[in-house]
Amino acid sequence: MLRRALLLAGAATATLVLAMTATGAQAATLLSDDFEDGNATGWSTNGGSWSVTTDGSGVYRQGGTSSDARALAGTSSWTDYAMQARVKPTAFNGGNRFAAVLARVQSSTSYYYLALRSNNTVELKRLDGGSSTTLDTASVTVSAGTWYTLRLEVAGSSLRGYVNGALLTEASDTRWSSGRVGLATFYTSANFDDVQVTTGAVTPPSSNPPSSSPPTSEPPAQPNVADGWASVNAWGQNGTSGGAGGSTVTVTSASAFLSAIAQPGPLTVRVQGMLTLPGPMHDVTSDKTIIGVGSGSGLTGGGLNIGLPIDDDITAPPANAVHNVIVRNLNFRGWPDDAINVQMFSHHIWIDHNTWTTGTDGGVDVKRGSSYVTISYNHADGTDKNMLLGHDDDNGAQDIGRLKVSYHHNWFDGTEQRNPRVRFGDQVHVYNNHYNDTGNYGVASTENAGVIVEGNSFENVEDPYHLGEGSSGDGRLVARDNCLVNSGSGQTGGSVSPVSYAYTLQPCAQVKATVTAQAGAGRITG
Repeated sequence: MLRRALLLAGAATATLVLAMTATGAQAATLLSDDFEDGNATGWSTNGGSWSVTTDGSGVYRQGGTSSDARALAGTSSWTDYAMQARVKPTAFNGGNRFAAVLARVQSSTSYYYLALRSNNTVELKRLDGGSSTTLDTASVTVSAGTWYTLRLEVAGSSLRGYVNGALLTEASDTRWSSGRVGLATFYTSANFDDVQVTTGAVTPPSSNPPSSSPPTSEPPAQPNVADGWASVNAWGQNGTSGGAGGSTVTVTSASAFLSAIAQPGPLTVRVQGMLTLPGPMHDVTSDKTIIGVGSGSGLTGGGLNIGLPIDDDITAPPANAVHNVIVRNLNFRGWPDDAINVQMFSHHIWIDHNTWTTGTDGGVDVKRGSSYVTISYNHADGTDKNMLLGHDDDNGAQDIGRLKVSYHHNWFDGTEQRNPRVRFGDQVHVYNNHYNDTGNYGVASTENAGVIVEGNSFENVEDPYHLGEGSSGDGRLVARDNCLVNSGSGQTGGSVSPVSYAYTLQPCAQVKATVTAQAGAGRITG
């Protein structure tokens, strides 16, 4: 069993421990402590009541709930590293308390920290002389008595915070470039275990590729949590957190992947490499995050089905509808039906930063009463039937009043049609996407759908948006603030109510540069 490897400056007996990263690069383990040796040698405390005890195995416990408390280790010369620990809050003394991991610690009142709070948030913060600044925040279910894995990565000015393997917070800050590590609680008792501090595999994100038309102002930050319709509190689900709160598994084979996505309960599934699936589509259960590792991971030969089996007699969302699913950073190739299919009242689905190329049918289809879906920062490269919303003109019983989907910052790159094609959905929000060289048409609103087409960039698109399509009757479409470069004027008609969520609209002249630099797999950390 790995006990403790602690490298302190000037310690003649210290031994360097090497670990292999997922990519095969060597990473130095600066500190590893599972507290199985029964002591906390190397840790210094400030406040609280710290002791090594057992919770199934050895843990470092902070038992007080009447103040803030810290335990620090390491050396001030540590610069770029990842600080990770398992954290189990055991009691919160109030409604906004936390347990945290610390990085680049200067003193007991100055450091960066990733805090798991009792108000169901995780916060990436800076404490400077006792004054705290929130750098980023995200929603996550937090329960006393539950283990969570917190990971705080610091590399140059880049700060990233993970919960159970999912990247939820991200920021840039230059206040400190080195420092110690630590554990902390604020009016909270907690157990800490399996502390790991590693360096060598943590690097700042690469710069975006150049664009021929750079934005005139700072592009919007890419979301670390679901926004748009997937963020709305509805149908018994408040926002979309995927597998947060569950364990994390990395899969390298099709059989392991299919087993993981079929498991009940919250789970983060990290896909490493291109996995060849049997066709056509494979069911995903509720409360899952499926995320690719690096830029070259994904699925070929088969796709994902997020939804119950088709039943035309069900006309209202069932209690067991699939919900709370995140799909990110995957490459989809050679699918025989749909790359991603969302159906049968599935809700709170976030499909983000994926790339799909050639397949038989849709890239992402949403149908049969599904709702509260956000499709963002994806790269559709030459797809024909790209994104269908609402499968049939005769399906109003399931679809009317539903099919609420946000499409934003997607790159429709030489796609043919259905970008999206909408039946019944209201309000469908298509904003800040980039379309280039579209073959047939961009957006179609049919069967009384309500579609808002806003702040998009159309380049070499003869028919950017219109009403009706094929045998489907007209819908309603409102277009505003779009850029039409060497493109048609589009067709609008009717009115659409505003969406009920907050969002920031980027000027359409800046959208092309932002989207081509940021959309698709490999632009986020998996």
